[in-house]
Amino acid sequence: MAKAKVLVVDDSLTMRALVAGMLEKDKDIQVVGLADGAEEARRMVRELKPAVMTLDIEMPGMNGIDYLAEIMGSAPMPVIMFSTLTAKGAESSIEALRLGALDCYPKPTRVTPDEMEAAMGKLAKTVKEAPKRFAALNDGQSGKSAKATSNGPFAWNGKLVVVGADVGSTKPLFDLLGNWPADGPPVVVIQHMRPELADGMIAKLSDAVAPRVVEASEGLKLEPGMIVFARPGPHHIYVDQWPGGTIRLLDKPPFAGQRPSISLMMATLAKSAAEQTIGVLLAGGEDGGQGAAALRAARGYAIAPSDDGSGQLELGRGMVVQPIKTSEISKSVLEMCRG
Repeated sequence: MAKAKVLVVDDSLTMRALVAGMLEKDKDIQVVGLADGAEEARRMVRELKPAVMTLDIEMPGMNGIDYLAEIMGSAPMPVIMFSTLTAKGAESSIEALRLGALDCYPKPTRVTPDEMEAAMGKLAKTVKEAPKRFAALNDGQSGKSAKATSNGPFAWNGKLVVVGADVGSTKPLFDLLGNWPADGPPVVVIQHMRPELADGMIAKLSDAVAPRVVEASEGLKLEPGMIVFARPGPHHIYVDQWPGGTIRLLDKPPFAGQRPSISLMMATLAKSAAEQTIGVLLAGGEDGGQGAAALRAARGYAIAPSDDGSGQLELGRGMVVQPIKTSEISKSVLEMCRG
């Protein structure tokens, strides 16, 4: 297995050295360069051809957000951000994720060995998975996702859409919902992310989409023109019935390490309303796969990563599956929800 070649970009000499030193403890990672800002990073990208970049958000000159936008607009590559844990930092982190960063890690507040070990262990795992993950989420299509044609009010056929995402699939989530009509089918979103990012995500999503975005709460009635966002926290969520369902909160331990759980949400709908449910799983990982499989088996529609390890997405129902490009998901789901 070839080593993952990483370029570390940070204006702090200390942080560059710490990140590089911790990453190179992993035998499958090679740090090929250290850059102090965007100008030096541009040169190193051309000369060293890294497969992954770690990028600071707050830098003098061109900041990390502007440089990330430049990268994604000219020569997209997997980028993992670092940010300070402030309100401004959380807002910047969400913007970085919307632009296409795969993750955004908080900078350690105290550079102790234990703290760095924990942070860098997670970072190393993300770095090694980054090229395949990035390829799956960026299927070679440029620009915005394909739009579904629409004439007048959306003719909803009664189907419910459930979306499972993680922090690395923030851009595909925005691409999916950015085309949603204001009166489109109701959507429930479960996105795994650090709790401190949730407020920024809800605010950014509200600004970017036509339907109203509301936080999942006990007894919330699901209606067209609504996107329900489940905040990471102490409860799982599920829909009690369909049609005419409401959101219910469930006090249970985490499932597959997550709460709320994507799989739990999809599996409950597979039992009660499979043929009226469309599941969209943008995230890989342990949570979500079982729920998508349950929907397919019960004759509901599910879009999920393929089982062959390629990272590509498949649209399936029952035993029938077909490849689907990330850029086509929004159009396809809306057509399945149209009467």
